[in-house]
Amino acid sequence: MHAPAADPFIRAIRSRISEVVVGQEVVVERLLIALLSSGHILLQGMPGLAKTLLVDTLAKSIDLQFARVQFTIDLLPSDIIGSEILDPRTGEFRTRRGPIFTNLLLADEINRAAPKVQSALLEAMQERRVTIGNETHRLPQPFVVIATQNPIEQSGTFELPEAQLDRFMLCHRLDYPTLEEEEEVLRRNLALGLKKDDHGHAVARTEFDVLRHDPVGGLADLVRVMEKVQDVHVSETFQKHVLDLIHRTRTHPDLELGCSPRGGIALTKAARARAFLHARDYAIPEDLFALAEDVVLHRIRLRYEALAEGRTGPSVLAGILNAMA
Repeated sequence: MHAPAADPFIRAIRSRISEVVVGQEVVVERLLIALLSSGHILLQGMPGLAKTLLVDTLAKSIDLQFARVQFTIDLLPSDIIGSEILDPRTGEFRTRRGPIFTNLLLADEINRAAPKVQSALLEAMQERRVTIGNETHRLPQPFVVIATQNPIEQSGTFELPEAQLDRFMLCHRLDYPTLEEEEEVLRRNLALGLKKDDHGHAVARTEFDVLRHDPVGGLADLVRVMEKVQDVHVSETFQKHVLDLIHRTRTHPDLELGCSPRGGIALTKAARARAFLHARDYAIPEDLFALAEDVVLHRIRLRYEALAEGRTGPSVLAGILNAMA
């Protein structure tokens, strides 16, 4: 169970999400960490684990601009960032802004799009700006990409390149719910009933139909808690532990690709946000160990020999963390 956050705004967001999504407390925490740190997050898991519902609920809990892009094989870069359109009346080009001009962008099933489309997000994710024609446009602040991804081995998916993976602060892997949680999901679904219109037509309601559209707070509330996160103390000892972990991934004999400096920055920022969510004004080793898998795993790559011997990323990382403990 998560520790109760001291800030009422965070408590209100958690409460609103729990009205719709059963369990998934760790995932909610990771989403809040990304939002409070202005970082991007990738949610990875099998279809049907409520990834989209969770993000949609979070977006409606806060009065921010929200856009969703369903990634498909025929998606074009201009479908995301926008394009220049010739106005026949004036003979001049005008800019059509794409859905990326928002505060929260849900990139749903991002690995179903071709690599060219995936790479269109790179400039936006890193620099918070996009180039359309000859003009560069800044994106709204805050700007956070929340992407969902099905496992690579699923049909019709493309593996994300390392350069794009590195731009995600966190990559969280969702598990199936517990038996008790799944029983609650079924109970809630059976109680949803029908949705009727004025013409007497009806259709079975889904969880998306019960989402509330009255946010618990807005941009000012978000900025306030983001400022509080900046005040969380990160000691020099904690920083050295982070650097030690990052360095070990680069020198480990089973890894051909270790963490970039961006990985250390991501771990430090995420730890600071997690400390705030757990009502602390300082980061502790528990934050590092809790977040290491979400920050590190998508940034490392095993050598072929290690794969042939049955080693996995989680097992290698576990060994590194055990050596540091």
